[in-house]
Amino acid sequence: MSVLDKQDTEPQDPVPRKAHQASDGPAAGTGDESSPRRRRSGRSRLPLLLNAVSIALGIGLWWVLAASGFKLPTPPEVVARAGTLIGDGTLEGDVVASLTRVLIGFALGTAVAVPVGFLMGWYTVLRGLIEPWIQFFRTIPPLAIIPLAVVVMGIDETPKIFVIFLAAFLACVISTFQGVVNVDRTMINAARVLGAGDLVIFARVVVPASTPFILVGMRVGLGSAWATLVAAELIAAQQGLGYRMQNAQLYYDLPTIFVGLISIGILGLLMDRVLLLAEHKLTGWQERR
Repeated sequence: MSVLDKQDTEPQDPVPRKAHQASDGPAAGTGDESSPRRRRSGRSRLPLLLNAVSIALGIGLWWVLAASGFKLPTPPEVVARAGTLIGDGTLEGDVVASLTRVLIGFALGTAVAVPVGFLMGWYTVLRGLIEPWIQFFRTIPPLAIIPLAVVVMGIDETPKIFVIFLAAFLACVISTFQGVVNVDRTMINAARVLGAGDLVIFARVVVPASTPFILVGMRVGLGSAWATLVAAELIAAQQGLGYRMQNAQLYYDLPTIFVGLISIGILGLLMDRVLLLAEHKLTGWQERR
């Protein structure tokens, strides 16, 4: 009998011993599958925990500075003033007025900036015609446009929204333009080889590749819109967070100024987080660190 015959006749365990050990107990497989989930859950909670710690440290530092003699209101004083402004409806009216101006100006600025940026990046002739004016107005702060806006547009809501629109537009158009210019030419050439026309290439290649740049530009434009709000509400405003802060400055009312600052910061942060969520949803294909 040969060695092969002996091996055929000897009884063998159909399942290797290591396989038996690995299959013993349902907890082994479950643990391997659940541990990555636990790690991902821990990583997702870590930024929230760090944010909470950072906010607590900031409030603590603010309280220490106020108690050390700096001309700052303490957190309880600001909370008390916020309660008073909320109770009489003043803060609600100011938030609605400022938020309306920012949303309208930001939405109009973004709606104009995205197509202009695409046209500048896609067509060389239009780039040569439009880009000098974009660069020219970028060097002029939107706040410097306020006197001209008042003379041309009056003192109603139009000049306020226009100044905010300009700030958002100039921030977003450059980012969109850079997104189109930085599209990988290899992908465009590959699409042309496959028979795609300009419209298909634009919709299937250029727009998806430019989306991260557009969203970054929108976030920068949103910050510029909020930064311009206070100065825009210098134009004969009767309500608004910027107006309330400037009015409080005349009476050295620091708690009211802090309420306005914190309100602008919270509103801006919430809107930025909405854009950040949209960025994660629309650019899920992009590698992240």
